[in-house]
Amino acid sequence: MMRGAVRGQVVGSLAAVLMAGAAHAEISGAVHQEAAAVTGLQAPAELIVDRWGIPHIYAASSRDAFFLQGWNAARDRLWQIDLWRKRGLGRLSASFGPAYVAQDRAARLFLYRGDMTAEWAAYDPGGREAVEAFAAGVNAYVAEVRAGKRPLPVEFKLTDSQPEAWAPEDILRIRSHALVSNVTSEVARARTICAGGPAADTLRRKLEPAHKVVVPKGLDPCAVPADVLKDYVLATEAVSFKALAPKPLGQVIDERGAEGSNNWTISAARSATGRPILANDPHRPVGAPSLRYIAHLDAPGLSIIGAGEPALPGVSFGHNGAVSWGLTIFYIDQEDLYAYQTQANAYRYKGGLEPMKVVRETIEVKGEAPREVELHYTRHGPVVWQDEAKGQAFAIRTIWNQPGLAGYFGSSRMWRAKGWDDFQVARNKWGAPPLNLVYADAKGDIGWSAAGRTPVRPNWDGLMPVPGDGRYEWAGFVEDGGLPVSKNPAEGYFATANAMNIPAEPAYPREKRKLGYEWADPTRTQRIHEVLDSLPKSTLADSMALQTDSVSPQARRGIALVKDLSSPDPVVAEALRLLKAWDANETTDSAAAAIYETWAVKHLTRHTAEAAGLPEAARKLVGAGSPDPTLTWLEGQPAKVRDPVLLSSLADAVAELTGRLGADMATWSWGRLHQAKFVPAVAALADPQLAAQMTVGPLQVPGSASTPRAATWRPGDFQQTAGASVRIVLDVGAWDNSVAINTPGQSGDPMSPHYRDLFPLWAAGSYVPLRFSRGAVEADAETIMRLTPAR
Repeated sequence: MMRGAVRGQVVGSLAAVLMAGAAHAEISGAVHQEAAAVTGLQAPAELIVDRWGIPHIYAASSRDAFFLQGWNAARDRLWQIDLWRKRGLGRLSASFGPAYVAQDRAARLFLYRGDMTAEWAAYDPGGREAVEAFAAGVNAYVAEVRAGKRPLPVEFKLTDSQPEAWAPEDILRIRSHALVSNVTSEVARARTICAGGPAADTLRRKLEPAHKVVVPKGLDPCAVPADVLKDYVLATEAVSFKALAPKPLGQVIDERGAEGSNNWTISAARSATGRPILANDPHRPVGAPSLRYIAHLDAPGLSIIGAGEPALPGVSFGHNGAVSWGLTIFYIDQEDLYAYQTQANAYRYKGGLEPMKVVRETIEVKGEAPREVELHYTRHGPVVWQDEAKGQAFAIRTIWNQPGLAGYFGSSRMWRAKGWDDFQVARNKWGAPPLNLVYADAKGDIGWSAAGRTPVRPNWDGLMPVPGDGRYEWAGFVEDGGLPVSKNPAEGYFATANAMNIPAEPAYPREKRKLGYEWADPTRTQRIHEVLDSLPKSTLADSMALQTDSVSPQARRGIALVKDLSSPDPVVAEALRLLKAWDANETTDSAAAAIYETWAVKHLTRHTAEAAGLPEAARKLVGAGSPDPTLTWLEGQPAKVRDPVLLSSLADAVAELTGRLGADMATWSWGRLHQAKFVPAVAALADPQLAAQMTVGPLQVPGSASTPRAATWRPGDFQQTAGASVRIVLDVGAWDNSVAINTPGQSGDPMSPHYRDLFPLWAAGSYVPLRFSRGAVEADAETIMRLTPAR
């Protein structure tokens, strides 16, 4: 009954959210009262968990607030944050055995190994207190679990492992969870050009601003090995508990290209409330538990609420009492692959031989003897591929190696921000990932700033690997204030969705700066601007509806290509009829949406690459990612070239759908294919009953990667793999009117009611209140925990 009730539902007003909350409150029952003594807490505090599982922490000091945030993160998500730490530090083998030694070694290659004094100094002055207190809070809860005072989460029992204690530095030294680019594309470009020449790469990836790729002098694209990034991929992959074959590079690029976001900020003049509105829905892998966690911290000098990764202190996006901020990825090119000629562990550099730095480490292995491993580094960074017999090596230079690049921790400078000037300081100091930061404050100012540590490449564009012999060196970083910014734009709003938005010359020197050339398909950005332009006065409900909008401008391009086509095949003819009559809205009941997505994503590029004469090796890489370059190529071809490609690829798509959905096209729908079902990796070790308890869904979901409601799907089974786990819409200055959602729920405990309670609301495009004032929080309380220092 629930699945049918929520399918396609969209909240139409804030009142609907509040009524939904009231109904949920009636079901939830009376407020539960608890008391506990916590070792390490310095003064009495309260933890109020509201009816949607959101914790509101009230502490006597900011130190205690961050301490309790860590303690509570462990209470709700201990398995998840412990696994995050073990993966990042290269400590999986100690808990899970020898199958993880290679992944541990790879992870250790990318740990921050620089000066910790410089690292601490790179963040907000209060950042160190936050990290140290958060780690202490995690450790306090871990100690309770290990002493038998708190239950050991079931995942530790499945893996016969225990949670470990944290050092504060662990949180900052782990870099590999932050999104940076473009080393995977550098390799794909080299191999595509090797196989099919530069023209082949234009079908693989569109470059913006328009740019001609030039092979760097000294680089042989064909000398770049297919598996050159094996260690890099291992270091940045999620943990699996079943044997998996190595992923092809195209699949890696496809999966990581799905990780984007939407955000916008609307001025008071364009808002029906008379106050600014700020909306944000970051897109990352979706699953159980959620990648994000919503939290509220309140203490003297600190009052913040928003979302972030549960293993990090504070919030990455949200608001305090004065300002709000949101984030999406802004694709600065922050990494390069260097190729070397070597002799043993030395490489040619500026006419001589320079020795690699060798770091020897011991990897603890559960049930076996420890493994001794070597990590090699050049002056540019970790060596990810080395063949002494061939005298060849490759290393990655990444901004991760610089102080101040811990993922998302640049947000620490926003927690106590009071206005635009503080926002500008925060954006100038931001490291990784590179972001579009949008802003709105209670005084009425709104704006946007690009943010991120930006390498200066004097003599190349960063689009391909380069020789590491000294000819291609970073010349520092773009100076403070050197990235584009917009305060109180004339349009009355600013919106981003990972598309290229660097201002053109002469407003910004984008040719000189070479910030990056590889951006997301502009389809989501186009739809967001289309909707916001049509609204002279936006409401909160308008922003909620836009975050869950399933109209695809990309699909409109596909429809335009087939509008004059016909086919003698009655099945293909019917598919053409449905596409031509379609409004490009990818609702769950749409047969045309099922046809378009299957056709454009799975078949069109393959047929186009064949028509363009690309060799098979190039086709495998061209088939990854958005259909945008394919559509662009087809739009530029004469009908005699274009039309056979369109019809043959559509025939293959229809044949696939017939096999999946049956011969009766009247029964086809996007929702029958496209569903959200979240299965934690560790469920592979569970018995069927427990695995079912850990699994969330399935529910039908609208949209795709090409709609504002980003819902990227896996080609093999159409299951949603990425999108917005968290959505927030903020009424700036009247904070209690703000709303949010976090799928599938706030808790990581499969037995908790908050493990899956938000999933049907998320699938329906619904929200819950995001309370900020103490009175509103208490009115929605489900549990009140009174915490005192343990004596």
